[in-house]
Amino acid sequence: MTLARSFMARLLVKPERREAFIALQTELKGLVFQHEPDALVYELFQADEDANLFHCIATFRDQAAFDHHMHIDFHDRLVPPILDCLAQDMQVSYHSSHG
Repeated sequence: MTLARSFMARLLVKPERREAFIALQTELKGLVFQHEPDALVYELFQADEDANLFHCIATFRDQAAFDHHMHIDFHDRLVPPILDCLAQDMQVSYHSSHG
């Protein structure tokens, strides 16, 4: 059985960088769905209680698809400026799904 690979990331953004962060994440999401057919889910959520708190959730068909995502050219281009928007280190957890 092949297990899907997922991550959940908590991202606290600098208030003055929020719009740039949203634009970068929107571009990344569009490219993921355009170029990564094995990306099953890639979504960014903004917390209702804090406009600067976001959660990114992604699921890939398998480990190979996740590894591909981590090394695709646009990931390498967009992630550093995304991380530069953060007020603190991102908190990430990784998961496998069954079924």
